Amino acid sequence: MKISTKGRYALRMLLDISMHREDGYISLKDIAQRQNISKKYLEQIVPLLSRTGLLKANRGYQGGYMLAKPASECTVAEILALTEGSLAPVACLEGESNDCPRAAECITLPVWRGLYDTIVNYLSGITLQDIIDDYRASQAYDFCI
Repeated sequence: MKISTKGRYALRMLLDISMHREDGYISLKDIAQRQNISKKYLEQIVPLLSRTGLLKANRGYQGGYMLAKPASECTVAEILALTEGSLAPVACLEGESNDCPRAAECITLPVWRGLYDTIVNYLSGITLQDIIDDYRASQAYDFCI
């Protein structure tokens, strides 16, 4: 499984918004500049995140984006599922039910199901706030005398 640029950039964009939440609505121009990501690319990601209720938008002067819920409630699994679609390592695990005609006798299915469960459990246990807290803690000890 490989996470696409869209998924990685969405995560970076939401982290940037979270880290600057005290500034109110954050413009895509500012995010693009800080993250060194094309503003046009971010414009393609925003609708995915807005229509699912992860982002709030404000148009006009002082417009931009902010998280619709606290960073402590936004998981990496949720973000990647929105941008990547399924996180399943094989097609037969993508839907609600496994419609593969070989599912009953597939010797490798438990391997893929275990991998999928591990991925989802791991990413569901990491919030935007966790990433920010870890980053800030690592930066607290990075100084020169």
